[in-house]
Amino acid sequence: MKLAIPENIETLIPYPPGKPLEELEREYGISGSIKLASNENALGPSPKALAAIAEALPKLHRYPDGSCYYLANRLAERLGVDPGELVFGNGSNEIIELLVSTFLSPGEEVITSHPTFLVYQKMVQAQGGVNRVVPLKDLRHDLDGIAALVTEKTRLIFLDNPNNPTGTVFTAEEFAAFLAKVPETVIVVLDEAYLDFVDPDRRIDARAFLQHATPVVALRTFSKAYGIAGLRVGYGLMRKEIAGYLHRLRQPFNVNSLAQVAALACLDDEEHYGKTMAMTRDGMAWLHREIARLGCRPLGSQANFFLVDVGVKGKLLYEKLLRRGVIVRPMDAYGFPDHIRITVGLPEENQRLVKALAEALPELRG
Repeated sequence: MKLAIPENIETLIPYPPGKPLEELEREYGISGSIKLASNENALGPSPKALAAIAEALPKLHRYPDGSCYYLANRLAERLGVDPGELVFGNGSNEIIELLVSTFLSPGEEVITSHPTFLVYQKMVQAQGGVNRVVPLKDLRHDLDGIAALVTEKTRLIFLDNPNNPTGTVFTAEEFAAFLAKVPETVIVVLDEAYLDFVDPDRRIDARAFLQHATPVVALRTFSKAYGIAGLRVGYGLMRKEIAGYLHRLRQPFNVNSLAQVAALACLDDEEHYGKTMAMTRDGMAWLHREIARLGCRPLGSQANFFLVDVGVKGKLLYEKLLRRGVIVRPMDAYGFPDHIRITVGLPEENQRLVKALAEALPELRG
């Protein structure tokens, strides 16, 4: 082929997908593996969501509701906002893509942290934008450093709160002070994918900032707390004016029918939600205690995952655990070569993880 590929696309590294669990088991000759690597809900999907999906199956010959009418109105009622302030997407990833595509021209700048969710910078590069990156400070977003990097070319700032992969958060007071330093020409994106797991007294109420002089967009998802990651449904909370621009680019049927009815049912499944919160809280505390007893250093987190300083090469430990049927995430790509990231699992999965760690760590420590 003699295609003329733009340099920003030619040099773009694809998001690294994990192999299917079945393929990993075939490759390593194991079975009955547990996956604690992708920050998924170990309890599975909401039972009410499954029932809603089953009821909707005979209608799959119809196109989805392009406005997510029922979901938008139900969620708006829950949040106390106007339905016009919500934009739904094929996961919150699509809202990220829409924001970058809508508000960033080639050569303009977006500020992110490092490490952070990898998709931000990939979307910016794909759009021909310039990534300006500020290292985390004490494993938290360096809000002062980010504000100091803003120029007349800055169009967007992405802040995941909690941060992935550290699980750290900043406060509402810190956020307000930060916004006061950012000009009105910049959109600040508050990615709250893990908001449900944050201690209530440490949460930021994004609704209080929707009319701030500096525009704020909050991103949320049904993938984590509600357990429907496979259906890909997320949303952004923003001013109507910003939503209106996103709708100009949004595909008309971007959220499929099953995702819509499942998300709507999730909002009414308080039992499943409560079990998820309790399981995560109790599992996090238990894992921290047990992993610390193995001579590792688990780091505090406000998400459903946490980092562990294992004192050995995380990639090697990952391989050792994988051969024991336990899948975690090595952190080399995020700049933490001696760490792994663990998603809180079911009690029996957590116990199996600790047992595997107790066996694998001595082999690497020599």
